[in-house]
Amino acid sequence: MNDSGVSKFHFTTSRLEHCVLIDIPKIKDHRGNLAVVENHILPFKMQRVYYLFDVPAGAYRGGHAHKEHLAFLIAISGSFQVVLDDGNHKKTILLNRPDQGLLIPTGIWRELQDFSQGSVCVVISSHTFSEADYIRDYEKFILLKANH
Repeated sequence: MNDSGVSKFHFTTSRLEHCVLIDIPKIKDHRGNLAVVENHILPFKMQRVYYLFDVPAGAYRGGHAHKEHLAFLIAISGSFQVVLDDGNHKKTILLNRPDQGLLIPTGIWRELQDFSQGSVCVVISSHTFSEADYIRDYEKFILLKANH
């Protein structure tokens, strides 16, 4: 695990190229595959895991950024799109593999959309929950990115 990796991500300097897909080690077996996420494959120490489920097909979630929190999103079942925005550029990534996750550093606006029926999104995060860490207003996000 690379604890020093967290410090390389800063709210104002995080860019879309810092949002990367990371393969999760998979153990293949005819009875079903096993994927293992451990601290050493992430650039941060896991502090919290939460998941979205029973999301209606086509639904929208997210619409926020974090000041300090890094996230690793995995489509455990089904698929959904992640719209990423660094304040200057946007890109959309489809998550549809349970053996691959998306690293989202601090300072990146994210929106989850176009959930398939029965999809499950697991989020592994670098921090425990703190409402103060969330930026839920897009205009405020743009101002913070521009003024730092």
